[in-house]
Amino acid sequence: MEVSLMFHASSAKPIDDSLSNIVEEIESQNPQLLVLSARQLRYSLHQTTVELTITEPRPFNVLEEFIIRAGIEFEPSPTANELASILGLDTVFVQSTIATLQKLQTLAQKSFITVTEQGRLFYEKGSVPQPPYTVQIHAITDSLGETVTFQGEPLNEVVINLLSLANILNIDFKINEISSLSLEQIQTSLQASGVALHVPETGKIVTAFRVIAPTQTIWRKISLFLIFDAKEDKICLQLRRGKQILDSRSKWLEILLSEGKLSLDALCKSSNKSINFEQEAVLKYKNSEIEAKLEKIRQQALKANTKQVIQLRDRQINQTFLEIVNRAKHQIIIYSPWVNQVLVNEEFLNSLQQLAKRGVGILIGWGIAQRQEDEESPILLEIAEKLRAIKTPEGLSAVQVSWLGDSHLKEVIVDREIYLCGSYHWLSSGGYQIPTGESVYQVTIPNQVQQAYEFLANRFQNYAQQLWAQALENCDAQLAVEAVCIWGALGMEEIAVTEIEKNNWLELLPIWLNTVLPALRSNNLPNDLRSFKLALSLLSQVTGEEIFVDLLREGWRQVINAIAIHNRETALNLLNNEVWSQFLRLQIVSKNDAPDDLILQQNVPQPKKDEPGTKPKKGQIEKKTRRKVKD
Repeated sequence: MEVSLMFHASSAKPIDDSLSNIVEEIESQNPQLLVLSARQLRYSLHQTTVELTITEPRPFNVLEEFIIRAGIEFEPSPTANELASILGLDTVFVQSTIATLQKLQTLAQKSFITVTEQGRLFYEKGSVPQPPYTVQIHAITDSLGETVTFQGEPLNEVVINLLSLANILNIDFKINEISSLSLEQIQTSLQASGVALHVPETGKIVTAFRVIAPTQTIWRKISLFLIFDAKEDKICLQLRRGKQILDSRSKWLEILLSEGKLSLDALCKSSNKSINFEQEAVLKYKNSEIEAKLEKIRQQALKANTKQVIQLRDRQINQTFLEIVNRAKHQIIIYSPWVNQVLVNEEFLNSLQQLAKRGVGILIGWGIAQRQEDEESPILLEIAEKLRAIKTPEGLSAVQVSWLGDSHLKEVIVDREIYLCGSYHWLSSGGYQIPTGESVYQVTIPNQVQQAYEFLANRFQNYAQQLWAQALENCDAQLAVEAVCIWGALGMEEIAVTEIEKNNWLELLPIWLNTVLPALRSNNLPNDLRSFKLALSLLSQVTGEEIFVDLLREGWRQVINAIAIHNRETALNLLNNEVWSQFLRLQIVSKNDAPDDLILQQNVPQPKKDEPGTKPKKGQIEKKTRRKVKD
């Protein structure tokens, strides 16, 4: 399960965890290289047990030397009888020796004495072969190198539960059957393998071979890297066995790629279904205007010595996101094309709950399609309910979730100071759209952060206006509450209270008070108090008989107290004669209270639950000078 709502905890590129260190090494040592995919796969070796027939030399005797020499030097070559006559020897004796040399493949099976090529080699060394013997050895055919090597010990079979290199590239590696090879090919491979079974210079010769057991398939691991070279502007394929780069086979794969004979679909596809869906959706719904905004930031990140625009790499993305979000003091605005159960887990929900307790306003916008009904992955009711279940201390939903749509960017703005934005990016190569992972940037340039904030805040404001219009049309209190909460999280409390006044929807005043409290508690007292003055003026329209009056009383007590904590004079200035008379009429305060009393009562330290209640010391309140109520 992923950790965060926005960015995947692992790389959005198909990079196997076991290869992440090699990927980091490649990219850190070569800044112009970007690893697009790193997959650990398996490839096949074919093991065949072979029986070799081997001959080795012994010094020849005098008669053997004469016979071989005659076959080489006489023209034409003599027969056995002719040579016996020349040497003055018994014909039977000469014929017997010739038969032995023929069995040793030194002489050919002919009536005239004919020396074989092997016989000539032995003669040059003053020897003839001994009777042949057999040896069993294992031939290993490598499907990648199309080579045959020999070794004395068999390979062990190992279970490797990985995809096959041949399958993922959709190519067929040709394997030559050992039985189809010539003796010369076997001899050459034996020499290259260094097994010392065919050593012509010492006279040790493999004279024949045969397959004596069925071929076994043995699997071994191999790594395939898809790399983009920004300097050369090209895609490279690299095969590695461990850390060893297989140059010749890597180049062979690149040739196949250039000829269109290689499929990269499976190679570029992540094993994470959520990532694959997101990549395909972004490619389908990419908004050119939004993309231009990201491209502008991308170009700034490429400039040297730009510390205010930083591109985040794979592992940095999620970590940075969580750190920035958890440091929020006032407000978080998040936009994600999708909000689904793969990306929202308990850890993230707990983080949001902690932010809510600190009074941080949280807005989450989502949607990639232009119309909500066209969304291929709509937010599940279960996920929406989990987010809305995160409450403020006042009991309101702390997370405002809104469908805004028509954007493929993932954006985060924290306290109007830090802006994260990113999306999936592609390269075009050989007719393929190859995902390069998520390009995510951290921006701290004030005017750019402000522009991003205004853009998203305006979208949320428009959405709140739509909700409000629907609420008025349908007399839907729940929609009205949602709109007021969005305005509150945006810090647009004046718009909310103005709409409440305009439409005489006084029942929403307690809700409005509860939406401004989190900001006040997080030390965010607005410079302009017009919204509070307007809300106070509406008290004259409340009769005191309404069902919401108790909530209204408690709300105003808490708001005045929260303001007084930051600035006592500001709180007292709000409590002019007219306001105070309404507080008395609606029993927000007792008839014997004065403004100072209200503020002092709210600020008296409360005893802990496990301690007995204590009363203020005698005269504690009286020590404060009562302030005369302003006219």
